[in-house]
Amino acid sequence: MTTQEDTGQLEGKVSSAIRWSAINSLLQRLSAVGISILLARLIAPEQFGVFAVALVVLNIVLSVSELGVSAALVRHNGPIDEMAPTVTTLSLASGSLLALICVLGAPWFSNAMDAPEAAGIIQLMSIALVIAGATAVPGALMQRNFRQDHKFYADTAAFVAGTAVAVVLALMGFGAWSLAWQRIAQNLSAAVIMFWLTKERFRPGWNRVQAKELLAFGLPLAGSSLLVLGVMNVDYIVVGAMLGTVPLGFYLLAFNLASWPVAAFSAPVRSVSLAAFSKVREDPELFQRSFGRALGLLALVTVPACVLLAALAEPLIRVVYGERWAPAAAALALLVLLGAVRVALELGYDFLASAGRSRAILVIHVVWIGALVPLLALGAHLDGIRGVAAAHVVVAVLIITPAYLITFKPYGIRAGALGTRLLRPFLGGVLMVAVVLVVRNMIDSEVLQILVGGALSCLAYALVVFPMRHEILAVLKKRADA
Repeated sequence: MTTQEDTGQLEGKVSSAIRWSAINSLLQRLSAVGISILLARLIAPEQFGVFAVALVVLNIVLSVSELGVSAALVRHNGPIDEMAPTVTTLSLASGSLLALICVLGAPWFSNAMDAPEAAGIIQLMSIALVIAGATAVPGALMQRNFRQDHKFYADTAAFVAGTAVAVVLALMGFGAWSLAWQRIAQNLSAAVIMFWLTKERFRPGWNRVQAKELLAFGLPLAGSSLLVLGVMNVDYIVVGAMLGTVPLGFYLLAFNLASWPVAAFSAPVRSVSLAAFSKVREDPELFQRSFGRALGLLALVTVPACVLLAALAEPLIRVVYGERWAPAAAALALLVLLGAVRVALELGYDFLASAGRSRAILVIHVVWIGALVPLLALGAHLDGIRGVAAAHVVVAVLIITPAYLITFKPYGIRAGALGTRLLRPFLGGVLMVAVVLVVRNMIDSEVLQILVGGALSCLAYALVVFPMRHEILAVLKKRADA
């Protein structure tokens, strides 16, 4: 059982880590939105579509680049001196091998996606796989030790370097290559800072027994990560193959915008949730309670952001990105709903991973992608990029959410209890939609629709969730005490 003193110390570390991660995530997202607006005006939609093809490959392969073994390092509560060298070897070897496969397979994949110009970009971006393998252990140690302040420094350096490279190359007319070199500059800069700030140094080593244990836990998790990225990237393949690179560019912009709440609010919590859940998994009551509380607090801040993006999708796209990007609004509202559901599902992923249920996670994601692919194709055929977005929402809400709830049952987590925690944010979100719709019907100016609708709907939301202020104040008090 976890003692009260241990719990207090853990909450202090977690609170500090979340604070740093929240600052990092918020600044990164705000900065990224600004840069994306600039790049959208410098780079044509079809070039974004070419980059999206390469990004599909990179994201999917990155999900398995270290075979899931770094998560085992984060989850482990004992000494890591014997485990870390084996993790280093596995992550380096797998990252290098996958990079070679990407280099050799790039022409085939790009031709299959009817975007042959993406082949060179895929080959360039495969360098990121080697970097990911080299930084797997330092990254895991930051997460394990709740050093999100160090991650903040690494991400800031990455943003500065990547932005400089992307803007200069875009102004010079390099198109999609600007975005590819931006990614490489970001990864290299972050890697340098991570190694500089991580005191522990582990050279590659090998322990057959530990390697077997690591792979037994990590491979199902890596398979799940591959499927997660497949779920979040297979839509690009469907859109590119069935609708072409220009609709793919619009869809990529909409998906990136819809992911903003996930990155801004879910990412800070996920940066510590696996380690935090792992610390309390021996205390069943605290383990179960920690998930419900984290989900409730996440919903409190995620719902208003998602509602604003969805309800104001059309004016936001036109005002911020320009009229030529207006078709992206067709998919944005539905993709924002998917983003809201993802926040909850990703927290559930970390909860099950901390409990050692990597096989259950794998099964859920096999079901997810198996149900998703045919519905995405049907959606694209019936209603273009909006139909693709609708298919995503249907599968996530009607199939995957119930699957997680079934898997939660052995840990005492019930749908009714979670629903009680989510009730006020949900009702507040419904009221926000009503307020925005009224404002949009009364005001013609799109800029005023955004400003007035956003302000009034947020005020309405605050009135509904006001009774939840005690939970927020409790968290803030623990941060202050820490």
